[in-house]
Amino acid sequence: MPTESPPYLRSPLSVPWMMRQVLYALLPAALAWTWYFGIGLLINATVALGFALLTEAAALRLRGRPWRPAIGDYSAAVTAVLLAFCLPPLTPWWITAAGAVFAIGVGKHLFGGLGHNLFNPAMAGYAMLLVSFPEQLTNWLPPRMGDLDYQPLSALATLSYSLLGRLPDAADLDALTRATPLDLIKTGLREALTVDELRASPLFGDFGGRGWEWIGNYIALGGFWLLYQRIIRWQIPVAVLAGLLLPAGLFWLLDSAVHAGPGFHLFSGGALLCAFFIATDPVSAAMSDRGRLIYGAGIGLLIYVMRNWGSYPDGVAFAVLLMNAAVPLIDRLTRPSAYGHGQDAGHR
Repeated sequence: MPTESPPYLRSPLSVPWMMRQVLYALLPAALAWTWYFGIGLLINATVALGFALLTEAAALRLRGRPWRPAIGDYSAAVTAVLLAFCLPPLTPWWITAAGAVFAIGVGKHLFGGLGHNLFNPAMAGYAMLLVSFPEQLTNWLPPRMGDLDYQPLSALATLSYSLLGRLPDAADLDALTRATPLDLIKTGLREALTVDELRASPLFGDFGGRGWEWIGNYIALGGFWLLYQRIIRWQIPVAVLAGLLLPAGLFWLLDSAVHAGPGFHLFSGGALLCAFFIATDPVSAAMSDRGRLIYGAGIGLLIYVMRNWGSYPDGVAFAVLLMNAAVPLIDRLTRPSAYGHGQDAGHR
């Protein structure tokens, strides 16, 4: 029986199916994150998911749109989980909620909803939190490793702090939290220490931060799954990593005493999460293959610049948002010409 109206060709990939694959691909990294740093990620993801879905439904009702189909497309869930991955395990629930509301309400629906947003919603929410609550977003716990002088918080204590702001009587927030490896490198180099001296800290592993190296491996594994399923294209992950690792390798070769090597930049912070899960957002990324390479390389280069000379230890969110703003220009300059309309069309 023929279809009633064109188009007759339909894409085999639906938005709900693609978003579910993204969530499945993040699951191994989420389990590793929880193993090394406790249940803070699960708490943050639950809070972010609840407020993201509520904001999605409220925004659609205000716009006079049906909200049930949008709730079921899993796009808000992906935004919430990506936001949760960026937050410290001891983030108060109201900060997580504020980030989720901003990500969906402003980052997504202010521009017209799914398919129209200029900026990556998760990074918009995270950047707002970084600027608004810089102190609370430094409450990172050290990884749960046997040779670290640290007593991990229990799941109940983590939940109590997230929801009520209370820690066990004998616990102190300053004693529980540690600087991240990216933070240690940035502050240590400013104090005239060398990279080798800083890497003597037990928070460092073979390449990057301890625990973070394994999380990075599982993020990359999930990214390869998305590539295999053709949900993302190879150009953006390769370009992001090249834009970060090539200058890192060059400066490291020039002076390894004051510049961390490419392995450190790869396995610290959000580099791999950005390359496979954040920069590849199909709505806010460039459209053409050449545009994707420029877009991804710009993100990677900006991450490196911000890590070395910026105010924040990591620059993923700001790098992505800056290149999101450049996407309309990138698309305009790299849009392929239609056959017969190129510069030499009149000579054919």
